[in-house]
Amino acid sequence: MSTTKKKLYIETYGCQMNVSDSEIVGSIMKGIGYEQNNKPEDADVIFINTCSIRDNAEKRVKKRLQEIRILKKKNPNLTVGILGCMAERLKEKLIEEQEFVDLIVGPDAYRELPEMIKTVEAGRKAINVILSEEETYAEIEPVRYGDNGISAYISIMRGCQNWCTYCVVPFTRGKERSRNPETIIEEAKGLFKKGYKEITLLGQNVNSYIWNESSHVDFPSLLKMVADVSPQLRVRFATSHPKDISDDLIKTIAENHNICSYIHLPFQSGSTAVLKKMKRSYTREWYMERIDAIKKMIPDCGLSTDIIAGFCTETEEDHQDTLSLMKYVGYDYAFMFKYSERPDTIAAKRYDDDVPEEVKSRRLTEIIALQQELALASNKNDIGKTFEVLVEKVSKKSDEELAGRNSQNKTIVFPRKSFKPGDYVMVKVTDCTAATLIGMSVE
Repeated sequence: MSTTKKKLYIETYGCQMNVSDSEIVGSIMKGIGYEQNNKPEDADVIFINTCSIRDNAEKRVKKRLQEIRILKKKNPNLTVGILGCMAERLKEKLIEEQEFVDLIVGPDAYRELPEMIKTVEAGRKAINVILSEEETYAEIEPVRYGDNGISAYISIMRGCQNWCTYCVVPFTRGKERSRNPETIIEEAKGLFKKGYKEITLLGQNVNSYIWNESSHVDFPSLLKMVADVSPQLRVRFATSHPKDISDDLIKTIAENHNICSYIHLPFQSGSTAVLKKMKRSYTREWYMERIDAIKKMIPDCGLSTDIIAGFCTETEEDHQDTLSLMKYVGYDYAFMFKYSERPDTIAAKRYDDDVPEEVKSRRLTEIIALQQELALASNKNDIGKTFEVLVEKVSKKSDEELAGRNSQNKTIVFPRKSFKPGDYVMVKVTDCTAATLIGMSVE
């Protein structure tokens, strides 16, 4: 009897949560005899795990699907599935638009994949986009795809109920629900035993994590529990909402050496008026006060953010408020985008997308230019400092150099010598670019 496994190819778009979801899907498919394959042309099943948070993300997926259509023509037995947020948002419409697609699976329906594959093998299309109020995939051990064996993600919660007016996540990922902390700690222990040195806890709004069933565990408590797995295990988290950055959380980070001194804290707009329209539930002043608290308790904390240019009704004064807030904080890194209206969101229903495209583009250009200045200034400020670096890989530019990140999430490149990925190395910064620190190991 043949033991040849069928080949699965997963392509992931969007955020870290989607990467984590692809690893869950890989585990489920492994259970029915599929193994990971890195070449789509050799695969028996191709899954595209999608993102709907911005229009450009969906356009990229649709362009990629046209390339996969060619593979399907060459191999009619190929099964093609669309997973994730785009599947949830468009549902049956995707089958109509992309008639060669065999199955559509929303983020809460991955357990149904074995039965859906059987349906496709029987010659029928399969769709399941039912959202759940309980599903967390807590006991499924993810297959770690394409990672470096050093850093791994652990999804600790799913969904979101902040209802920011521009965002599709509550519609595509459902109600916020947290995972049993015991399963999170067991997964962290298992990863550490396998040699992983760094874990990133994931959630759409990770610091709103709360568990009240067998015991009360909030996010600062969970963060400390994961850090206690080992002092040699670094802990990060993403993504935070400003409303949930409590003093208790900041204190927990400050008091634990292996919880990284880095917070990704999206502010989206520096204007209180725009924030109100976005339904972000905080003001400019609240955000600045939280930044002040972080810098007071964690003076060396790395900070990054998300910024949207040109949201509905944004004036030039609102835009200047965004630029001034960027200068106030001095971010190390930022994800910066033009506002793109997403169908069915609150903003699409209530507000006109009334900022002209050329104005959005000009404002985004100014935001990007300022962030380049801030990042370079931040990196220059690190010259002469020494950091503990977790080596992740050989540098792309030279086999004689290694690259890793410090606690502040900055990439540092330094001579290889006898070090290897997975080592902790003390590195003194000697130079920098806007994107990278350059240094020498300290013997």
